[in-house]
Amino acid sequence: MRLFATAVAALSIAASLQAQQVKPEVFTLDNGMKFLLLPRTDQPNVIAAGWVAKVGSVNERPGITGISHFFEHMMFKGTNTIGTSDETVDATYRAAQKDLRARMNAITWGEQYRRFFNGEIKDPWDPVNDTPELARLRTELKTLMDSQQGRLGADRIAELQKELATADAERKEQLETQIGALKNQQDKARSVVKDEFDKVYTGQGGSGMNAFTSNDVTFYFINVPSNKFELWAWMESDRLSNSVFREFFSERDVVHEERRLRTESTPTGIFQEQFDAMFWQSSGYSWPVIGWTSDLNSYTMEEAMKYWNIYYRPNNLCGVVVGDFNPSEVKETITRYFDRLVPGSEQPPAVVTLEVPQLAEMRMNAECDCQPSVEVRYHTVPFRHRDSYALDVLSSVLNGRTGRLYKSMVEGAEVAASAGAQQDSRKYAGAFSFSAEVKGDATPEQLEDAWYAELKKLQDEPVGEQELQKVKNQFAASNFRRLESNFFLLVQLGYGEGLGGWEEINDGPKKIDAVTAADIQRVAREYFKETNRSVATYTRKAGMEAPVEDAALAALPAPMQAQARAAAAQIAKETDVERLKGALAQMSAQAAQIPPQMKPMVDFMASKIEARIAELEKKN
Repeated sequence: MRLFATAVAALSIAASLQAQQVKPEVFTLDNGMKFLLLPRTDQPNVIAAGWVAKVGSVNERPGITGISHFFEHMMFKGTNTIGTSDETVDATYRAAQKDLRARMNAITWGEQYRRFFNGEIKDPWDPVNDTPELARLRTELKTLMDSQQGRLGADRIAELQKELATADAERKEQLETQIGALKNQQDKARSVVKDEFDKVYTGQGGSGMNAFTSNDVTFYFINVPSNKFELWAWMESDRLSNSVFREFFSERDVVHEERRLRTESTPTGIFQEQFDAMFWQSSGYSWPVIGWTSDLNSYTMEEAMKYWNIYYRPNNLCGVVVGDFNPSEVKETITRYFDRLVPGSEQPPAVVTLEVPQLAEMRMNAECDCQPSVEVRYHTVPFRHRDSYALDVLSSVLNGRTGRLYKSMVEGAEVAASAGAQQDSRKYAGAFSFSAEVKGDATPEQLEDAWYAELKKLQDEPVGEQELQKVKNQFAASNFRRLESNFFLLVQLGYGEGLGGWEEINDGPKKIDAVTAADIQRVAREYFKETNRSVATYTRKAGMEAPVEDAALAALPAPMQAQARAAAAQIAKETDVERLKGALAQMSAQAAQIPPQMKPMVDFMASKIEARIAELEKKN
């Protein structure tokens, strides 16, 4: 019966692999911009559309780390057509801000850095340490940015409105007159039309507009009604040919806040950055996608434009269109709008610095206000490398409630609250990580030892036929589900193309199916060597009590709990109600795009955001 069941499962996978072939039409303009067009009618009258820039943090260098992610922000600020009420006034603001910032940088990189290196100040970028001239320029820059955004006098208006609540009738009239005059001044000075890019799309039925930056790619996407495809083509080609990087200097404050929430305010965020910097010794993967703080402060418009003219030209871009459309009509529209983009005069340089071989084990021991945990990481292989598929299957043998890690560490020895493994195949290199959080009185050392025991089994004993087939069945089911949504097809095609080939959407499942038990045993022996590993151990600071377990958190699948705990900590520290409401609205708008396996995590985060909003509104 077992052989019969295995044979049936194998035939089922073979049939699914044949059925799931994705065949987009590849369409390339004369300027070099490629498009992947995949018409399908599963979701009538809707198109998922986007484009990927083949650039990420790996393409940066010290001095401009984080600039790829910064451009992701800038691309939503509009053009001379969208995002401003007066392009001439707006251009004047931008020129004045650029001049002021250049003068501020000259002082910081000169006198402030000298004072820092001499030990006179601890941070050359902290306004507390400003020289008188730098303080004056900073105030002047803030006034310009506030004027451009219609915020000049906002603090004074807030004070008057607070007084208005308790004023008598005569004073109320005076206050209302003053407030009205100040708001009138704001309107006259303002040149920015906030979030107009988003408003144009949503006003025409667009949804889920967003973008992300990774180590290797930057991806922009949205869902639009089929009859609004021309709007998408005009909007996207306009920002690719006419972006003005409005609010260039004020937006870095937004990125600083994002860095604070995602990294600096999380228990292990800074340590994880340090672990990455230790693990990646020579490649561009050693710095964070969001960038180092001093680099965020240092960007110049000249440096940004140079980067833009290399990486955001059509010869380095790929558009993706998936959904209910007529290919001939779409190609005509694409040509009409995107053909105007001018190819770059300088080709993107090759990433030539390879990661050097690791010759000795490296360790990082950190104390934090966190659940004790451990991560063991190994250098492996990049995207589409022949061994990446065996490593993917190996991780699946370990993961899930029926996987080896859960059975041995969570259920068996009961030393782990959660445990998981992952192969991360990037464009130029790869890494395999095991991570786990302790349960009860267990220690990170026990988790590490338990991992080595599991690893030794994989190295010494081939994975059984039935266990391997179960994992392959899971891959086949997952691959099938990912083909059901226009949006997830869009992401897979674009991300694959950004890393080296959209064809991976078809080739990957077949290569996974071809993995043998001998392949798994071979990669387990080849890459998981003591000299090739780096270990991060996190222990709770002395005096810090273990947190009371959240029932909603405990109900989540074990691999999600660490991520959910970090997200909840960020939400608990957020004080901006409008930011929280915006995040909640975005989650709601993208609900249909969320894969079923991620829904518990999203629901958990939504409940935490709602509770935090209620808490803040009650205080006010």
